[in-house]
Amino acid sequence: MKKIVISGINIHQGGPMTILISCLDFMDKNLAHKYEIIALVHDKDKFNHENIKLIEFPLSRKSWLARIYYEYFYFKRLSKEISPNLWFSIHDITPNVLADIRVVYCHNPSLFHKLKIKDILLDGKFFLFASFYKYLYQINIKDNDFIVVQQDWIRDNFRELFKIDKNNIIVAHCNDRGTMQNELINFFEEKNLMFAEDILFFYPALPRIFKNIEVVCEAAKYLSDLGNKNFKVKLTIDGNENNYSRQIVSKYSNVDSIDFIGIQPYDEIQELYKKVACLIFPSKLETWGLPITEFKELGKPMLCVDLPYAHETIGDYNLVSFFKEDNYVELANLMLGLIKNDISFGGNEKNNIQYPFAENWEDLFSLILCN
Repeated sequence: MKKIVISGINIHQGGPMTILISCLDFMDKNLAHKYEIIALVHDKDKFNHENIKLIEFPLSRKSWLARIYYEYFYFKRLSKEISPNLWFSIHDITPNVLADIRVVYCHNPSLFHKLKIKDILLDGKFFLFASFYKYLYQINIKDNDFIVVQQDWIRDNFRELFKIDKNNIIVAHCNDRGTMQNELINFFEEKNLMFAEDILFFYPALPRIFKNIEVVCEAAKYLSDLGNKNFKVKLTIDGNENNYSRQIVSKYSNVDSIDFIGIQPYDEIQELYKKVACLIFPSKLETWGLPITEFKELGKPMLCVDLPYAHETIGDYNLVSFFKEDNYVELANLMLGLIKNDISFGGNEKNNIQYPFAENWEDLFSLILCN
């Protein structure tokens, strides 16, 4: 039986963890009868796949030296022992390995962030990563048979940045479940969200400088200063995470309409999706934007930043309007339209993406394995 190795030793939370679990879910159900599947992970206890062999690397997140040792030295020896048909590194780094087919999944967008000096003070760790990631991606990248990215604009940038043939870069929309059939309806009447309490807006985001949390705070402050009181904005920071969140909470803690609830577990985020009236997503940099996909399935309104990644993530959807990334007044006016039940959504249409393109995991593995 041929073997497939899925390597995700540094993945432990957030969107990358969702991608890894989703990938293993698919393989467990659909490929395990044809291939012996081996997953290299940080913590075995986070996974439950009866047809997949798990190999644990608990040191992988304790130091970058350990990570580099595994990727560029130990995995070559391991690959000789396993002799895989496919080695799929699902977290950015192209390791030194021997395999019939080599693939890397690139999902970290930090190299596309336009760094500013103030970023060092607000989030020094991210500044270092953003400075370093271009070179990390570059190591061994041309040794891959395929490079997987999540959006078309990233493929274009990779082609220019690393001089890679576009036909070797697969755009994969494996986050897009595509189950929601939405129609433009009188949303507040049918969903019964015009209630006596505050209209709830929600932006789930870790405190990273590119997440643009401050534009939401400015919009909320602007509306509050104009006398609008019957709304709340829930933000998943509390000021204890880093300098960036500390600065935001300090500046806007006196705005009654903002509720800083801190980082929330995945299950609580899902419950909040059900309770709130609208998702706000202003991030300046994403390879996907998973909250958009998750919230879209509920058929509720979204106010999103007017950037290519957001349009591609949303696909066909009527209940969405867009605002310029730093224009808090434009965002505030869209929020006010929702509060007063007086908004015309701009909507969004799905982009046509050229080959090679995968709508889901089945498409992606068919392309990789030439099935």
